[in-house]
Amino acid sequence: MLLMSSPAFALTRDDGDDPGPGLSVINTLGLYVAAPIVLFLVIAGLTMVAARHSDNPHTVDTHHPRTR
Repeated sequence: MLLMSSPAFALTRDDGDDPGPGLSVINTLGLYVAAPIVLFLVIAGLTMVAARHSDNPHTVDTHHPRTR
């Protein structure tokens, strides 16, 4: 059974194995680099806008100057 799972059999296609066309470099960078960065920035921006318009005093201005 271990012999049948060796990498030499990875060259033969299984039933139903139909790989699609590969991605170009631009598509790969857009999908795995640009899309997560844009999604992060959108979520962070929405969070900042929601916190700014919140009635919670702890989210509006968290900087309190020291008094001596």
